[in-house]
This record gives sequence, C-alpha cells and structure tokens, in this order.
Amino acid sequence: MSVTLTETEDALTTARAVLASEVDGIEALAAALDGGFRRAVETLAAVSGRVVVSGMGKSGHIGRKIAATLASTGTPSLFVHPAEASHGDLGMILPGDAVLALSNSGETPELADLVGHSRRFGLPLIAITREPGSALAQQADIVLVLPKVPEACPMGLAPTTSTTMQLALGDALAVALLTRRGFTAADFRQFHPGGKLGARLKRVRELMHDGAALPLVTPETRMDAALLVMTEKRFGCLGVVDDAGRLIGVITDGDLRRAMGPALLARPAGEIMTAAPRSIAPDALAAEALHQMTDSERPITALFVVAPMADGAAEGVGEGVPIGILHIHDLLRAGVA
Repeated sequence: MSVTLTETEDALTTARAVLASEVDGIEALAAALDGGFRRAVETLAAVSGRVVVSGMGKSGHIGRKIAATLASTGTPSLFVHPAEASHGDLGMILPGDAVLALSNSGETPELADLVGHSRRFGLPLIAITREPGSALAQQADIVLVLPKVPEACPMGLAPTTSTTMQLALGDALAVALLTRRGFTAADFRQFHPGGKLGARLKRVRELMHDGAALPLVTPETRMDAALLVMTEKRFGCLGVVDDAGRLIGVITDGDLRRAMGPALLARPAGEIMTAAPRSIAPDALAAEALHQMTDSERPITALFVVAPMADGAAEGVGEGVPIGILHIHDLLRAGVA
C-alpha cells in the first residue's frame, strides 16, 4: 500500500513526540541523581565478585544490556533471569557478589527469591525502580529512583521512557565505574579484540614492519644509492639516521620532486631530507597512527616507529631510534582505516 504525504507527516510527528518524551525522561533522571548514585558506584567498585543484574520482562532486556556494558568496561558482571534463579540459578550468585535489580513498579514477584537470597547471604542489593515505597525498594540497600515521567506510549502503558531511563542509568553506572578504575583504551581492547573497534585498539608494534625491512640511510649517503634503498624497501620513503642511529629526517616522493635537478643523484641525503619528521611510539594505538597520518594539512602514507630516548625525550617528534615503519596499507589491511 502506498504511503501518502499526510501519513508520513503523522509518523514523523509521532516519532518526534516519542523522542522528545524520552529526552524529557533522561533530563529528569539527570536532575534527580543524588548521593544514592554515588553510594551505588562506591558499592559496586568495592565488590570482590561480580555484579549480578536481574529484571523481568522489558526490565530484563535492559538488564542484559547493562550487564554486558559493565562486563566490557572492566566490571565483572552477568545477567541472571529472576524466574530461572528460582529454579537453580541462585547458585550462580556467590559471596562477594552484588545484585542490581530492575523493576519499574518495584513489585515484580519473580524477583522475590533473588532478593531473599541477597538478604540471606548479606549481598549488597541496589534497586532501580520508579517506586521508592515498593517492596523491592524497602529491601534494597541503595535505591536509584526513576522520575515519574509519562511513558512515550500514547496509552501510557508500554515501557518506553521508563526503559530508556533504566538503560541510561546503567550506562551512567558503567562509565562512572570505568572512570573510577582508570580503565584505559588498552584495557578496553582486552574485551573487544574483534571487528573494527578491536583493530583500532591494536598496538602499533603489532602492525609495523621491523628489522631488515626498514628503509634507512645516513645523511652522507648519496642520493643515487639512497634511491636504490627506497626502491628496494617499497615504502615510498626513506628514514635518515645520525651516527647514534636516531631518526633525524625523512625523504619522501615530495622531497624528491622539490629537489629535482641535474645534480640530485650526487647530493647527500641530508640535503634532501625533511628534518624532524613525524613518528610514533611502538605502544601507541593503531588509531593514533591513523590520526597522525591523516589529520594534517600534509597527510603522509608511512610513519616511522621510534623507541623513546633513554634521556626521556618526548615521543612523536622524530627523536629516537627507528625500530619499525607503518604504512597506511597496513592499517587498511588490519581494518583500522
């Protein structure tokens, strides 16, 4: 059936109203955060075991995502379905764990056994609910109260704004814990080794070429010999090193074009090179290497990898001993770019 312009406009109007309602809910949630949120973060950060997330229905779907986000950002976590908990899965919840229970009404009967288990074994219980006087809230050690804003559903029945607030609050907890722990991009990569994200979090040393593959000459090397090295190594550039083996310059195709003339082949490499070239440390992320290659008025296709100097010279300024080279094609093959 064809869609008329009026029908399209009605759909867009509805969609915008839903999104506006959910934005209002998140803004109200942000304004309502208080010391309870801080205590929740402190409690979860002190847990020696896992954060066990549970919820029924739509709250359960949100709970699964919260558990996944916590686990991927350095807070060990798992989701336990409350109905399954009553049929043996309570054995998954151990001393040292904490329980994060989601229920919009706070009266979800399926949570009763799980709540009782947490009380029996003295596990911290954090509740996310809209009803501070509910049974769940009364049993919890910490209650994170969702503001009483209307659902985006026109009937006010389908969980929409409430579940969006639950999800946003879970993200807020995860990021607050991540920040508190000093969780780094390197830590993040341990839990995200696959896909484009994992590729961007690879270390430069994992992708670089090293050893005999490096195209290096000294400043005194005549350009006729230097060009042979440049052609053999096939990176489209040359590194120029001093007597101590430090990278002091680079020769690219652009440098050759600018120096083109009858005497080019007899000139020393030191006269042709661009001094203080861009470089990168071996433990930098591949994403940073891509940024250095492309985020500039003069993009480059290859980047020398240098070891930091023993005297503490700053990395990335062309000082240090070249131990590798990284080409833009290496980043493309790895899925970084």
